[in-house]
Amino acid sequence: MPHAPTPPTAPHAPTAPTAKGRATRARIVEGAAEVLREQGVALTTLDDIRGRTGTSKSQLFHYFPDGKDELLLAVAQFEADRVLEDQQPHLGRLDSWESWQRWRDVVVERYERQGDHCPLGSLFLQVGRSRPGARAIVTELVRQWQQQLAHGMRALQAKGLVSPALDVDRTAAALLAGIQGGVAIMMSTGDSAHLRAALDTGIEHLRATADGPVRT
Repeated sequence: MPHAPTPPTAPHAPTAPTAKGRATRARIVEGAAEVLREQGVALTTLDDIRGRTGTSKSQLFHYFPDGKDELLLAVAQFEADRVLEDQQPHLGRLDSWESWQRWRDVVVERYERQGDHCPLGSLFLQVGRSRPGARAIVTELVRQWQQQLAHGMRALQAKGLVSPALDVDRTAAALLAGIQGGVAIMMSTGDSAHLRAALDTGIEHLRATADGPVRT
């Protein structure tokens, strides 16, 4: 009786990265971010990044097989994460008017310090904002930022500082749009007045929705 055919061998699952591997990749990304901030995307080469991070060419392509574009997307994710990290711990504690004011000041300071150079924007110009990976990074950044603003507004509602009728998600979206518009104008003109106005008006709008006397 003939033997049944041997089933094909299943392909090996990709090896999960080790803790050391994750640390090495993170070190390369962070080092690349530093070089890109200093030199700009257009002028930075993989050799510049290898020199800064102390990695060989084979090691670099081990972690980023698709080369520079894949590395730039990883740096874009790193820079997107920094946008939110730079606002902490205030962004995660928007439960009083004082905390909203502290967060407002941190946002203004962050973008004034950044000046007219936006690392994240430069990276997306290089890799293509419409690429699925780039679009996903921007989409997730906006989602998390808006979500944390909305969470803060709900915290104010829970304390009776903001009207329960406030459309929190819509208001958070409008505030975030105002911030981004203010940042765009500041990058073009060097003046942060529009960013300040967007933040101040957004917070004043929240205060104006309170049912009773404003409490802090």
